[in-house]
Amino acid sequence: MDLTAAVDVIRAPLGEILPRVSAALSEAIAHRAVAELSGNCPHSPFKTHGDPPGDPGTAITTAEMAALAPMARAEGTWQGRAWLAGAEVPVLAVYSDATARGALLVLVRTEETPVPAGALAAARALWDLVTAHRDRMAAEAVPGALGQSRAAAAARATAIAELVDAHGAALSALLGVLRGRDLDDRTARARAVDLAVGALAELRARTDRDQALVEEPAGDAFARLAESLRPELRGLSVRLDLGPPGTEEGADRLLAADVANTARAVVRAVVHAMLNEQGPGQDGAPRPVRRVHIGWKVGAGELRATVRDDGPGVLRRTALDARRVGERLAVLGGRLDVDAVPEWGTTVTATVPLGPPQPAREDPLDVLGARELEVLEQLARGRRNRQIAQELHISESTVKFHVANILEKLGVTSRGEAAALAHTWGATGS
Repeated sequence: MDLTAAVDVIRAPLGEILPRVSAALSEAIAHRAVAELSGNCPHSPFKTHGDPPGDPGTAITTAEMAALAPMARAEGTWQGRAWLAGAEVPVLAVYSDATARGALLVLVRTEETPVPAGALAAARALWDLVTAHRDRMAAEAVPGALGQSRAAAAARATAIAELVDAHGAALSALLGVLRGRDLDDRTARARAVDLAVGALAELRARTDRDQALVEEPAGDAFARLAESLRPELRGLSVRLDLGPPGTEEGADRLLAADVANTARAVVRAVVHAMLNEQGPGQDGAPRPVRRVHIGWKVGAGELRATVRDDGPGVLRRTALDARRVGERLAVLGGRLDVDAVPEWGTTVTATVPLGPPQPAREDPLDVLGARELEVLEQLARGRRNRQIAQELHISESTVKFHVANILEKLGVTSRGEAAALAHTWGATGS
């Protein structure tokens, strides 16, 4: 493998990196499938490429990958036979510690002979490069990658939630039956219970592994931000005041990787802009920034990051736009507020939603006409046809006609259901 192959890999779109890694290593290390488990790719921490081992339709699991991680982590690489996708196959596991969370690459080999030391070193160097490259993209919250991360993370979270609900309910029901007193075969029942308990434990472990790879506590995320800023500000004689999230501010709240990375990238960009946008005070003398305060607070649905300085108060939104601050926030549906007061300094507040925006619900009452809405409002107040007719100055037969149309348009079968919709969507006038 040469540097040209490495350049080809890191230039690839995110979804093509693993296939290109496989292609770059194929000549030196013959293999038929690759899989990765990494914490620097929040939108998809577990990926595979190629033909999986074992029977058709089987697939490598995160549990099998996780079992190889400790062995590969010790020396950087490990080769031998391992169970993957229901089959024992020769593998090479390559571990990168180029980032705090690490990254594991597993190649399903086509032969048993040991991989030469030179090829092992090349594979590890390439994987370190790829790991560091993707970690930088995540840390800098590149808008294109960020959008892909948020969309895929939402789909993955939905799939995991559905999987947990379905399997959890099925296994819980199985346990309830097996623990019943009407079964005579104690040995079979005990074995079945053990199997079901083990399956539940593995299901929970899989969820925990996924969560550990793509989430981190808000307090830890803030600490990483502070650690990256201290050396820069110390050299400029700028005092850094920190307001980390405490218990009340959500220090233990888990943040999705894209949220944490965006918040850190935005705060760093704001701090750099504040230091570069220094200017004179009202007396014309230079007024440098001497103090920067950074605070985070995690609410029910958003992370609010505040950066405040004691500079000349001349920072403008355009300076932040030049550093792609607004663009980064826009990808996640966030917002930015800048409050610059001459002689008093600047306060910048960035708000990042903790999850994808919820799609707006379509109002089912939009299908009704103005007169039908009036009839529905009276119906929701519990009034009968005669009372509605008197209130709206129309005939009772007209009321019946409108009620029939309302039920049909709303797709309900009773006046009570229609009234419930009216209360839910605010058609009662109260």
